[in-house]
Amino acid sequence: MPEHPSVLALNLTAGYAGKGDVLRNIQFDIKAGEIVGLVGESGSGKSTLTLAVLQLLFLKNGYIKGSVRLNGRELVGLSESQLREIRGRDIGLVLQSPTSSLNPALRIGTQLYETWCAHKPGSRKECTPIFLELLRSLNLDADEKFLQHKPSQISVGQAQRVLIAMAILHHPTLVIADEPTSALDAITSKEVLAIFRQLARERNIAILFVSHDLLAVSSLCDRIAILRNGEIVESGPTARVLGSPQHSYTRQLVSTLPNIEFTPQP
Repeated sequence: MPEHPSVLALNLTAGYAGKGDVLRNIQFDIKAGEIVGLVGESGSGKSTLTLAVLQLLFLKNGYIKGSVRLNGRELVGLSESQLREIRGRDIGLVLQSPTSSLNPALRIGTQLYETWCAHKPGSRKECTPIFLELLRSLNLDADEKFLQHKPSQISVGQAQRVLIAMAILHHPTLVIADEPTSALDAITSKEVLAIFRQLARERNIAILFVSHDLLAVSSLCDRIAILRNGEIVESGPTARVLGSPQHSYTRQLVSTLPNIEFTPQP
């Protein structure tokens, strides 16, 4: 059978003016319905890679050398107006802190509606049933009253689900989840990880799961890439990398995990 084409394919070096290359020869891909974990400590280059995929490095006086392909389309070199059509529609983003990512002054329904209007027409009345159905699919007991709440009136876990809803509102092919469980307690974190698994399996979304939490990555991701000092030092199926780590840094990371059995894959 022919191999499925990649939703995201990276082959890049990136950095900042005056600082030089922060990422060097980053190469990996993600297919539809697959969850790939990018693991690295603070300062390893995870945030730079996220900005590179979104083509937002220019905001920090950064640069990209190489290729970022989304569904076969090269993003490097597109105009900002072209990229604005892609961000939020074809690429969804879930950030780590829902309380700071949501606008505290706007009601939940308003924020969902503004996200909708960025790429599609429709009245608030027409969109409300769509919002409620989506929120309920993410295990939120949402009604029209919920849409009237401001972020301070809901829990952090509920706010993170709202962020996920905003990220997938336009049925993107790729979602970037940037440390999405770091602000959550253990139980809520487990529930959110289950939602990401659901998005990949049921909606066929490719997910780049960026985290320093190896335990979360190990329970969620099909494949992982270990990032250290701007380079991928090891990558492959999760069970193989964690069950038989080859690089000394990966072995160091695995040694911090609880006593979990991983069955290495061929």
